[in-house]
This record gives sequence, structure tokens and C-alpha cells, in this order.
Amino acid sequence: DVVVAALLGAEAFGFGTATVVALGCAMARHCHLNTCPTGIATQRPDLRRKFRGTPEQVVAYFTLIAEDVRRILAALGQRRLDDIVGRVELLERVDRPESPRAQLLDLSLLLEKAAAGEPERPRRRTAARNDRPGVVSLDAEILGALGPALDRGEPFGGSYRIGNHHLTVGARIAGDIARRSGPSGPAAPVRLRFTGSAGQSFGAFALPRMQLRLEGEANDHVGKGLCGGDIVIRPFRTAAYTEGGRPHVILGNTALYGATSGRLFAAGSAGDRFAVRNSGAVAVIEGAGDHCCEYMTGGVVVVLGPVGRNLGAGMSNGVAYVLDEGEVPLAARCNPEMVVVADLEAADERRLQALIRQHYQKTGSRRARGILQGWAIYRTLFKRVSPPPPPPPPPPAAPVPAVAAPEPADNLAPTGSPV
Repeated sequence: DVVVAALLGAEAFGFGTATVVALGCAMARHCHLNTCPTGIATQRPDLRRKFRGTPEQVVAYFTLIAEDVRRILAALGQRRLDDIVGRVELLERVDRPESPRAQLLDLSLLLEKAAAGEPERPRRRTAARNDRPGVVSLDAEILGALGPALDRGEPFGGSYRIGNHHLTVGARIAGDIARRSGPSGPAAPVRLRFTGSAGQSFGAFALPRMQLRLEGEANDHVGKGLCGGDIVIRPFRTAAYTEGGRPHVILGNTALYGATSGRLFAAGSAGDRFAVRNSGAVAVIEGAGDHCCEYMTGGVVVVLGPVGRNLGAGMSNGVAYVLDEGEVPLAARCNPEMVVVADLEAADERRLQALIRQHYQKTGSRRARGILQGWAIYRTLFKRVSPPPPPPPPPPAAPVPAVAAPEPADNLAPTGSPV
């Protein structure tokens, strides 16, 4: 498959499920039920103890793939995979006369060769993958000043302009800190302020005591893999706060994907699939698209505005507090197979009010201020969305009374005698 894709022009190859299978996935398709029998897609300690996967298993899988590719390349008389990219003349169609529908496929455009006399068409990109000439890494710029402070164990603060071409800002910084101090984060706080429109994966993998504040807006994957850091996003000071009575979208799709801890406060709406596979982060936003809290296994999400359809699909743990003031009831936008919608209890109210107050203090959100000022009314409009409680364990089986052995009878026949 890899070689055929390269012959058709592929320069990069993605491996998804196969790598998880190499780690021991049994394809039980229980990822959304928190009952993964091999301990991969679950938060249950008893099931997680069953996981036996190692990095060496993935290395062995890709080593075998590479060896197989080299064998096929040798049969083609080629030395490198790069040498066959786009070489469609090395492919030929396999006819299937026994399948009439196969004859309806027209592969001529895929297998078309360059016309005679026409200069050879470019087969590969001139720039290496992920090489962006002229674009300087913002993380590299920050690390130049941050490194000495990390060495001395001192707090650090800095302000920077950020643009849509700056990708994964914060991830390289988190990696450098982890190499120095481990996953617990730096010894002293690292406070980074940004102004502008952040590119994809802003704040990915941020560690404890990393604080990233953004004035502006952010693209998809904000806080991907968040590991304890704080991310705060507020709109430009000159921007309109709402449009049509609803908060502006301030961050893109699939935020907090796979987050394990940390906090996110965004004074605006998020896109689709907010907090997908979140397993421990806390977030406050002011609206969300479809599939919010998808496959969520832990953490707390507060939505101070409208949400799209299919809320809580595959959600097996954690809790979401959603303001239900729309014309369509919140229950009609939830996934009823996985979650239940209920009124707040006293503990929920205290937790929710404290999070909204933090949201206001960090972002200056007008929405949060209005809710806090009218708490007596708004508290009745919030709903708790969470998976149903697990069924109670079955009662222990009653002990079976011991049966006493019968007393030997006097008239039993002697051993070895016919009865």
C-alpha cells in the first residue's frame, strides 16, 4: 500500500489504527464506553492495569513496514522511496473479468503518462516537508530569552505578536521545559502574552506553571494534549464582542483534544468537537459547535451560551455545565444514549459559580459578568450533563450451606462384597 501510494504521488503516509493494534488494541470497539478490555481507551484503574503495550512494539511494526518497502523497491530496481514518487508508469491495471462492475472503473487519469515531447512534470515538492522558508519559529525566539531564566529557576514573562503562520506555539517550549524539569513543569512560572491571530495548536502540551494569554483569536486544536498549563483567550480590545446577540467565535475546532489537566478560559465561542477526548482539563467557553465533549473521559466543561447538536457523544466520564436558554431544549441537542441532563445540585452551583468568577477575572468577559450579576435567575437555567451513574454492583451471593456427610450405616456390605 505504501509503495502504490508513492507511485500515485504520495509523499507522506499516515498510520492510525494500525499503530494502536501494534500496542495491543483488540478492536473491541468499546472506546466510547470506558470498558476497553486491553486498557488503552479507558480511565478505569482496573482496566488500565491490563495494558501491556511498549514503545518497542510500535518500533517493530514500523521496522517491518520499512523492510517490506525496501524489498518491493529492490524488485522495482529502485533504491529510495523518493525515487518512485509519481512514477505511474510502473503501475498497471489488474483486470477483473469476473466482476462486471470493475470494468466500469476508468483509471486512465490516474495512470496517465506525460505526453511525448512535453517536459517531465514535477513529481515532488522542491521544499522538504514542514520546511517553510522565511518563517521563523516563534517558540525558538521565545526560548532564546527563556532559556537562561529556566537555568536560574527564575520566573519569566514576555509579550509577543503572533500570526496565523505561527503553528503549535508553546509545544516546543513545553518540550524544552520537560527535558529540563520533567513533566511537573518549570520551577518558576512562565507567563507568555500574545496579541494577534494564533495558528493551529496554540498552547499544545503546555505544562504546569506555563501561562499563555492571547488577545485576539486562535485557529483549530487550541490546548491539544494540555498537560497542566493555563490558556486564556480574549477578543481584541477593539473587536465587537457579539454578533447577532451571540459571542463571536474566538477559537476553532477540536480544542483540548486529548487534554489531561490544566485550564482554558475563552471569552467567546468555540468550534466543533470542543474537549474531544478530554480526560482532566477544566474549561469555560461561551458557546460551542456540534459534538461538544465528544468521547470525554474526565474534566469539567462550562458553556455560557448555545451549543450545537450531539452534545456528549461517547462521553463516559466528566461533567459539563451548559446554559440552557435557547428555543430548543438542551436535552434535544444531547446524545441520549450516553448522557443525562439534570438540574444543578448545591455542590454543582458552588463549583459552577466559582469557575464563572475565575473566567470573569481572567478574561473580563461581559457574558460572565452579566451571569454573575443575575445569578438568581441564571442558576436555574444551567443544566448538568454527565453520563448516568453506573449500576450498583449485584448483591453478594448467599453462602451455600455445607451438607453434612451421611452417617455410615451398620448394614453396609463389606468392602469388595457384592451389593
